[in-house]
Amino acid sequence: MIYLVEDDENIRELVIYTLNSQGLEAEGFSRPSQFWKAMEVTTPSLVLLDIMLPEEDGLSILKKLRSSQETGKLPVIMLTAKGSEYDTVMGLDSGADDYIPKPFRMMELISRVRALLRRTEGQEKPQEYILGELTVSPSRHVVRVDGKEVTLTLKEFELLCLLLSKQETVFSRSQLLDRIWGYEFDGESRTIDVHVRTLRQKLGSAGKYIKTVRGIGYKIGGKTV
Repeated sequence: MIYLVEDDENIRELVIYTLNSQGLEAEGFSRPSQFWKAMEVTTPSLVLLDIMLPEEDGLSILKKLRSSQETGKLPVIMLTAKGSEYDTVMGLDSGADDYIPKPFRMMELISRVRALLRRTEGQEKPQEYILGELTVSPSRHVVRVDGKEVTLTLKEFELLCLLLSKQETVFSRSQLLDRIWGYEFDGESRTIDVHVRTLRQKLGSAGKYIKTVRGIGYKIGGKTV
């Protein structure tokens, strides 16, 4: 999930539409208060942040994100009309990972979002994921349910680790194809559905943690949808 905080409705709708069309799930907010409320529910994988906002400016939001242990390393790209060298330095010095002045080209934005996600997703992989009776060790390629080892294929293992890395985040079939198989969604969803079904079967009692979100895709953890 990508969050965009942008008070200009035209820009906000265009960016959200473009991100979604490229398989990057996104949600937009016109006011910082809406953004902070959403952060209480789900932490996104990346934030796109305007500087000149009502209620609270973008640099203030960025500083709060960086001062929190939970969001201190959350990837943030600043999107702003303030594009001077001084403004760019101010944004980067405040902790932004990237800084894109307006007006910007949509495909350039997508490229820089994907590049930042690739850089940050490979950092600080946990030694273990633990969810109820399920234990997964990415570094040792080991999966256990109730202490018993479960044998998975490489793609099943990668799929499970991706879901566990962002618990409660809903991944679309397009996103899963792009991240695990490395190609864009072509309208055929059976590859993902088949792998999820066999993964659930192999996990036994822990298979219940993989939830289907109707019309969207899959997530791990939380209540059944």
